[in-house]
Formats: sequence, structure tokens, C-alpha cells
Amino acid sequence: MKHLLLALAATTALTGAASAEGITQFNVGILGGENAQDRMTSNECYRAKIEEALGVPVKVFTPADYDGVIQGLLGGTLDLAWLGASGYAKIYLTDPEAVEPVLTKQNMDGSTGYYSIGFARKDSGITSIEDAKGKVFAFGEPNSTSGYLVPGAELQEKYGKLEDYFGEVKFSGGHEQTIVGVAKGDFDAGVSWADGLGNWEDGYNSGAFRKAADAGLVDMNDLVEIWKSKLIPEGPMVVRKALPQDVKDKVIALTADLHETDKDCAYGVAAGEAKDFVPVTHDEYLGIVAARKLQEGM
Repeated sequence: MKHLLLALAATTALTGAASAEGITQFNVGILGGENAQDRMTSNECYRAKIEEALGVPVKVFTPADYDGVIQGLLGGTLDLAWLGASGYAKIYLTDPEAVEPVLTKQNMDGSTGYYSIGFARKDSGITSIEDAKGKVFAFGEPNSTSGYLVPGAELQEKYGKLEDYFGEVKFSGGHEQTIVGVAKGDFDAGVSWADGLGNWEDGYNSGAFRKAADAGLVDMNDLVEIWKSKLIPEGPMVVRKALPQDVKDKVIALTADLHETDKDCAYGVAAGEAKDFVPVTHDEYLGIVAARKLQEGM
């Protein structure tokens, strides 16, 4: 995305300063889905690059659940975060002036979407959602797009009330917890997310399965895919609307060019292999906003 960097250069050149005007610290929120230390490690290079670009201390925060990041953005204590589409929708419905979506992940095939993937242990005998009827089924957490909003809606539309269809429905707390929980037999089946590209045994090219496989938490050969959702729009990177424009421009440009300037760092931020980070607008999430509004009875 070098063209984006050049386009923003004229905007930011006028500041001429090493440090960003109007702020003394910049705070990044990282959604749950893997343990806090792994989240910190995966994003340390990104934190350092933002700090160098802005000339102010950059702190990374890893709340235990999605709502911690959401409330941080709504309260103005976080300046940037990568969100799922449902999390963004919740923020927009609460305060449409809190954040703006600016970039999203582009997959290796050029698409900007991903899937909720249903899965079970290979030795469980479960190869479909029908096989999981009456079993313990795990979702991630209520604010997750692929871990609850989309699979919950699609499965309920086909199979009826999920609490009646499955023996028990549980929230694991996050994608990593669901994957590890199914692998260990704590849940019979569950859902997590992936781009759906590449090989199952690798955890696909990117997503929660790839992160878990890379970390050695699971052997994907011990798991089997049993269901896949319709394509979900990739979640956005958002920035706090009230930030000075030069700050937003610098961070957006740095991130948009990350796959060209530091592929290893981009791999950590993208949760696996991706092609690029590309511009996105609110209009890409109108369908998810409508679904979230309906879910919350608004």
C-alpha cells in the first residue's frame, strides 16, 4: 500500500515534528482469542513501529474479553484496535462518533472475508452439525462475530433454538479457549475462525486455528471441520475519531505498508498469512450492524 503512504505524506509533512501533536501517549487494544502474553508478543513489533512513527510512548492493552476493548474505545482510553465486525457494530450502535474503520485484512486470494468454522475431535465420530446434536457445543464469547453472532444466527435458522438442539451450549471465553477445549475434550464441538484458504492441517492460511497451530497448542490433524458459515466481512482496524488527523494518518500509512516493509511483523498482526491491509469504510459493515441491532432488540 505504498500509494497510501505517498497520499498521506502531504497531510503529515506539514507537522514536521518527530512526535505527534496533541497526544502524549498512544494506546492499542488487542482483542482476546489467545492468551495475553502471546497477544503482546505478536504485536510488539507493531507497537514499536507506531512508537517510532509518533514519537510518544505506545502501550498495548490485552483485556480478558472483547468487551474490554470495546469499552476502552467507547471511553476514549484506547486509540486503535483491530475488531471483529460484530464488535465494531456494537461500538457504532452505542456511539457512532467513537471510532472510524480505516483498514481491513486482505487475504492471499484478494478477498476480504473469513469464515466461522465448526469443528470437533477427529476421534469423536462427529463429522457434521447433525452428529453434534445433543452434545456440548462451544461458542467463543458474545461479542465475537465468528465465535457467536454469525454461527449462532445461521445454526439457529436451520436447527431451531440451540439450547434445545445441543445438549449444552457454553461460552469458552475466546477462540483459543474453544480450540484447546475441543482438542482436550472439554467440549464435543465448537466454532472458531479462519480465512478458509490453504490447508486444514496448517490451520488454513490465517485465523485462530493457524495461531493455535503455530503456537503448538493443537495438532490440526487431531481435529476435523464439521461446518462452515457464509462469508463474513473481515473486521476493521479502527482509530478513535477524536485523534488529531496527523496521528491517524501516520498510523494508517504505517499499517497499510506493513506487508511491504516487514512481512514477519505483518504476519503477527494479521494472525497468519495475508496479502495486504487495505482501506475499508463503514458501508462494508451495514449488514453486520443490522444483524447486531436485531440481536439486541434495538
